[in-house]
Amino acid sequence: MASFLQSLIDPKKNWLAAQHMKTISKRLKNYGLRYDDLYDPYYDLDIKEALNRLPREIVDARNQRLKRAMDLSMKHEYLSQDLQAVQTPFRSYLQDMLTLVKKENAEREALGALPLYQRSLP
Repeated sequence: MASFLQSLIDPKKNWLAAQHMKTISKRLKNYGLRYDDLYDPYYDLDIKEALNRLPREIVDARNQRLKRAMDLSMKHEYLSQDLQAVQTPFRSYLQDMLTLVKKENAEREALGALPLYQRSLP
């Protein structure tokens, strides 16, 4: 059952998934964003923790992309075609760290400890 569900969302195996990915890619390129930029650190504390662990240059680049996208959106404009051509919307920078944070939290929960970001200082 799990392999069937996995094949439904795999763009290499499902034409509709490939079309969806192509549409998302085009919309992200219009504003110069990456898919990982869409994760909200205020919505999920694991994402906030993962962003805190990333190098400052990566987080700064993320913030610059978000600022540029908001500016373009407010102006009702898109990036120029030559800049859109060099965008890499599905090049991940957050997933590895997010997986590590989730794994650590699962281990802490299994041991009966509070997650890292819920601990309070004495």
